Amino acid sequence: MLQENLKHIIRFEHEKLVFDMQVEEERILYEALEAYHGEFTPFFKLIRNGVQFCEYVGVLQVGGTIIEILPKADKSRDASVWQNILINMIRSVWGFSVKESGSSNLKLKHNSVLDLYFELFVKELEYLIHQGLIKKYIRQEQNAKALKGKLYFAKHIQHNIIHKERFYIETTAYTVNHKLHQIIYAALVLLQNLNRNPLLASRIGNLLLNLPEQDKIKVNTKTFESISYDRKSQAYKSIIDMAELILLNYHPDISKGRRHILALMFDMNVLWEQFVLGLLRKSLKDYKVSGQNTKRFWKGNTLSSNMRPDIVLQGDKFTMVIDTKWKNLNGKSPSPDDLRQMFVYHEYFEANKVVLLYPGEGELIVGQFYHKDQSGFDDKYCHILQIPADRDFGNWKNRILIEILELF
Repeated sequence: MLQENLKHIIRFEHEKLVFDMQVEEERILYEALEAYHGEFTPFFKLIRNGVQFCEYVGVLQVGGTIIEILPKADKSRDASVWQNILINMIRSVWGFSVKESGSSNLKLKHNSVLDLYFELFVKELEYLIHQGLIKKYIRQEQNAKALKGKLYFAKHIQHNIIHKERFYIETTAYTVNHKLHQIIYAALVLLQNLNRNPLLASRIGNLLLNLPEQDKIKVNTKTFESISYDRKSQAYKSIIDMAELILLNYHPDISKGRRHILALMFDMNVLWEQFVLGLLRKSLKDYKVSGQNTKRFWKGNTLSSNMRPDIVLQGDKFTMVIDTKWKNLNGKSPSPDDLRQMFVYHEYFEANKVVLLYPGEGELIVGQFYHKDQSGFDDKYCHILQIPADRDFGNWKNRILIEILELF
């Protein structure tokens, strides 16, 4: 049996969560996760009477239960430290700190990443409403009694063979009832149903009163792909990104209606890469910092393969390639595949230095590649940089910057 509160369960990445099938609440929770998993989900794998989490971190809300999966790159099991790291990494990567949405301006004590995420959404929407909601021109079709606007001839014939007094027309309206607000409204209604924090409930209720009611739309991936931003709507990008994550990762329990699942999960390897990339781009304005810089590597008859390092940092006469790896070496060597990859980066990107960047304790290791004839060493090096997480997130960011600049 779980020796903890079933309303809020905390686990670290790659850990197991085992349920007591004799306890009804635990059995129902397991069955909900099993149904959500289906044939496959990357977030966890099924084990006997439980699940084992993978490299994804974040929150699974299953009905009234929150399962928080935290990153961990050292031996520390202080959940508050890793929760703070995860929250700040997510905020850094997604840019949720814009428009005064930083942690110093948030009013709630966050018991989970989900609480923080919900309040970031609420705070962003409060800001937009305070600034004034934008209007857009939208096209509307209606079967009207007066000819006003453009006559939609094909549908006019279809609908009005009998009703000669009517006109099927297309008009343009300048309104707040448009796609951006419809998406936000849909996410806010869902938030009202998912929220378990009483301190946030009143703010969500106030927003529903202040936000004009919107037409209901069916939201899917294409809905967000079709959005384009202009000068007026650019301020909406952050909240639309948050709404996308909420709406596209909500899975209602259609069969029993008791165990709806919201999965706000992040691949820790990708999050670590994007966090370091964003930090370098923001801080090193005098250098060129690029991510996922692709070069062609191999071509077959119908297949091909590219080289794509995580980060390339370039100065006037110096190039450094950085590959981020979210794991703790624990005194071991990097994998042979990683080292081979770094050797090739030397060649293809004409790099002066290549770096494997890990979290966790460990001194800087400067390794040299051998000549292919084994007669001695080549003039190529691979630096193994290990930077342990810090309870003070600002200190951690500064240390990452300093250590990378020292190598550069």
